[in-house]
Amino acid sequence: MTLRSDVAELLAGAGIVDVDVDDAVADEHVRSSAYRRVVSVTASSRSRDRDRAVAATILRDPVEMTSKTAVVDLVDRIAMKVTGPAEFRRWSAGLLPETDRLGTDAYREFIRRRVDDWTFYLSVQDGHVSTSAELAQVTNWMQRLLATGSTSPEVLALLAESGGSKKIRNIAKDRAGSRDPSMR
Repeated sequence: MTLRSDVAELLAGAGIVDVDVDDAVADEHVRSSAYRRVVSVTASSRSRDRDRAVAATILRDPVEMTSKTAVVDLVDRIAMKVTGPAEFRRWSAGLLPETDRLGTDAYREFIRRRVDDWTFYLSVQDGHVSTSAELAQVTNWMQRLLATGSTSPEVLALLAESGGSKKIRNIAKDRAGSRDPSMR
C-alpha cells in the first residue's frame, strides 16, 4: 500500500469527497485534518467493525505524530460512546496491537496510557471507587477531567486528597465542597 492509496481508501470509506487526495499526500497538515474527519465519521458509526482497519491504515502514515494524533482522537471518541469499561476494554484490545506499527516508543506508550486513562474513567463512571494507588496510575490529564466533571463525592474527595497536582486537588476540593458539584 502507498500513502496515496491509503488516504484515498480512508476518504472513500468515510464518504469524504471534498478533500483532494494529492493535496493530502503532499501536506501532512491537510492529511491530519482529513484523518480527523475520517475518525469523526468512523466513531459516529454504530458499527465498530471498521475501527481497527481505519486505525491500521492511519498508523501506516510516515509522519507518526500525525497518525498518533488521529488514533488518540479515535480512542477519545469511542471512549465517550461505549456503554462501559468492559465494552471499551474489548474494543481497545483489538486496537492496541495496531499501535506496534509506530516506530516511536513514546507514541505507542501515549496511546496505551490514553486507553488506560479511559478505562479508569469508565470504571469510575460505572461506580468503581478507586484507591489513591489506582489514581496515581492515571495521567494528570485524566485526573483533571475527573476533577472538573465527576459528580461523585467519593471521587472528588479522593482527587482533593491525592490528585497529582495542586490544581487538580484544588478543583476537586472546591467542587466537593459545593452543594451541587455538577453545577460548578
